[in-house]
This record gives sequence, C-alpha cells and structure tokens, in this order.
Amino acid sequence: MTSKETEAQARNGRSGRRPGQSGAREAILAAARTRFSEVGFDKTSIRAVATDAGVDPALVHHYFGTKQKLFAAVVEFPVDPEVTLAAVEAAPLDQLGETILRVVATVWDSPAGPGLIAALRTLLGGGEPELARTFLLEVVTERVRLRIATPEDDGRVRISLAISQVIGVLVARKIVGVEPLASMPIPELVATVGPTLQRYLTGEIEHAG
Repeated sequence: MTSKETEAQARNGRSGRRPGQSGAREAILAAARTRFSEVGFDKTSIRAVATDAGVDPALVHHYFGTKQKLFAAVVEFPVDPEVTLAAVEAAPLDQLGETILRVVATVWDSPAGPGLIAALRTLLGGGEPELARTFLLEVVTERVRLRIATPEDDGRVRISLAISQVIGVLVARKIVGVEPLASMPIPELVATVGPTLQRYLTGEIEHAG
C-alpha cells in the first residue's frame, strides 16, 4: 500500500468515511458518473465526488489524479485527453483544422485505437447522451472553442460543426470501414478534410452566432 493511500485511509478513519479499500475505486467511479451526468464537467468537483462516494478527496486524487483523468476513466477512454489537447493548443490558429485531424487520426491509428473505438461505441450507443455531450463539449473541445471565440461569435456552432466532421470521419474510417477513406494515409486525409474543418473553426459560415 502506498503512503498516499495510507494517509488517505487515516484521514478517512478520523472523518468516519469509508476507508480506502478494494471497493473504493468503484464507488468513486459510480459517484463521478452520476455527478458528471447530472451537472456536467465544470460543475463537478473532486470534493463533491468524494463526498458522494464516502471517501476522502485525497483518495480520489490517488486513484485518478485530475478531474479530467477521472472523467476519462468514467467513459473508459484509454488515453489521456490532455496529451492530444496540448498538441492542438500548440498549433497556430490558422492550422487548427489540419492539426486536430492529424493528431486525432494518429492516435486512432496507434495501438490505442481499438480501445478508442470501444469508447466511441460506448459514447454513441451506451444510452448515456449526457456523458457523451459532456465529454465532447466540456472536456475535449472547450479549450478549442475559447481560442476561436470572438465577442460576436462564441464559437459553439463552429465547434458543433467541427465535432460532426471529425466523428463522421472516424466512424467512416474506423467503424464502418468506408473505402478509400478507411485506408487513406493520414497526410492525404489531412490535406483533403483539414481545410473543411478549418473553415468550420475560423472561416466564413452562416449563422455562426
């Protein structure tokens, strides 16, 4: 047992909360799933999840680290979204479309791909639309939206169009297997679809308020 878990257990004992035991991780995930579904990502706190699960907040951090990683565990996302988001955030604004597509396609073509496909199937067909919306709008794309937002356009329409484009490509490429899209090399995919994605994000579109 690690020192962090021991310390968390000691605090739990003093507070009367559930000690860090084998069922604590599952209790945290169940509490987080309910919280994220009901109030979304931004309004969910580690402390609130810990209270619902009957554990010390230190134990939540011990098992999952950040709130973002906790959400990724709830939706069974096999990679850390922060890695992808960091690469996207480093891209110049006029290269966002091609960068997003390149990064996402590269991750999906990696060894993590099968796990990502399973996660996508769960989000699309698991009967939990609230979690899917939260994951896409608050975890994956909110920081991109903030980059493209202007006083006249909050970027929400643009982000929804971008999401539809990327999901469409991923479903056609990885789930349905539509050729030649399914076997198209990533550079060709980026060159073909990237400009459309860029137009959705920063170009001229109608009713973008």
